[in-house]
Amino acid sequence: MGERISLTYPTALILQALANGYRYGFDVMDVTGLPSGTVYPALRRLERAGMVASTWEALDAARAELRPARRYYELTADGFESLAAATKRFQHLARLAAAPPRPAEG
Repeated sequence: MGERISLTYPTALILQALANGYRYGFDVMDVTGLPSGTVYPALRRLERAGMVASTWEALDAARAELRPARRYYELTADGFESLAAATKRFQHLARLAAAPPRPAEG
C-alpha cells in the first residue's frame, strides 16, 4: 500500500460508488452528492494509497462524443479491503452497498 489515508465518510462513499460501478469523477459526484473539490482530491489520494487504479479512455471515444477524455477508476484489492472495513465503521454505507451495480460502459 502507498500513502496512508484516513477513511472518512466521504472517502468511504467514493469507494462504495466505485465498487457499484460508477467509474469516473462526474458519475461519482452524481451518485454521492459530493462536490468536485472533495471527489477529485480524494480519488488522487486513494490512487496514491494503492486503493484505486485509473486509466484514461481512448481519445477517439471521447472525441466521438465531443467531450474531454474521461479518467476511469476502479478499486484494487486494497480498496475492497478498505471498503469492507469502512462498511463496518459507517453503517449508512449499507444503503449504497445494497444498490445494484451499474452496468459497464462500452
